[in-house]
Parts: sequence; structure tokens; C-alpha cells
Amino acid sequence: MSDNSDIASRLAGLPDAELAGVLLVATAGRPGFAAVHAALAGLLESGDAGRMADVTPATPPGTVPFPAQPPEVSGQVADVSAVPAVPVPPPGIATPAESGGYSASGVPTFESVRDKVEQRFGTAQGMSELDRQTPAGRSADEQWEAREKATRERLDRIRKSLHGNDTDPDQP
Repeated sequence: MSDNSDIASRLAGLPDAELAGVLLVATAGRPGFAAVHAALAGLLESGDAGRMADVTPATPPGTVPFPAQPPEVSGQVADVSAVPAVPVPPPGIATPAESGGYSASGVPTFESVRDKVEQRFGTAQGMSELDRQTPAGRSADEQWEAREKATRERLDRIRKSLHGNDTDPDQP
């Protein structure tokens, strides 16, 4: 633990621009930190890291350093917004591979959706097979068959009553 506190105290002593540079190097090539790396690259490219007030060990907790001069935005189309753009990984950084069935942007992959559907279908099919093996399931199947038989008999009686004395050429 003393090594971590030593590293943390050294990092806290760096000016923000230098700390951003160190973090940029530390996050390079790490797919899990691609968004952090892109944000740091954007911060360093825009020059905002140099304008931020330095955070030192003497900075009171909960204090958030703001830029010395906020950018002016008049609401016109050509003006620059104070809201930062969505970070996009720089061309040198490989995008993180799909992990856990989701793409880097959080969208489920086709394979993961297909696997989930197949798993649920298999579970449902297995449950129905198991249900039929229980006494209650067998009873329900017997009731279904009895109703089907009664329905067929009733339909035959209705057909006979509708035909009355008509002769069917197909029957001898």
C-alpha cells in the first residue's frame, strides 16, 4: 500500500497538463480505457488542460477547479459550444473488441441475441416436455384429447344433420 500512496502523492504533485500527459501514455493501447484515452487526447488538443487550476495535495476536498476563462458562446450556428463533443478514439488506438456480447458502443451483437433466443427456446421446450411427464401434465393432455374427440364427434353429427338425406357421390 505504501507504493500506491507514494505514486498517488507524486501524481497529485504534477500540474494538470503533465498529469493528463502521464494518464494519456498510461491508457494508450488499453481497450477498457479507450474512452478515457480519447477524452484526455481531446483535453490536451484543445488546450483546456493548461487552463485548469492545478490540483495539489493542499486543495480542499470537494473543490472542483474550473477553467480560468469560460468560452463565450452566443448561440449562433458558427460559435463553439461549451459542451464537449463525444470522445472518439484517436486513429492510433484500436477500438475495444466486443466483449460479453456487446459492441464497444453498448449494442448487443447478433450472436449474443441469437444465443439468448436459442437458450430461451430450449428452456421453454424442455419445460413443456417436463410438464407433460408430471401427473398434472398427463391429466391436461388426457383432457385435451377428450375434448378433441368430443369436438370431432359433434362436428360429424352436425355434418350429417346438414346433409340430411343428400347422398354423397364419394361414399358408396
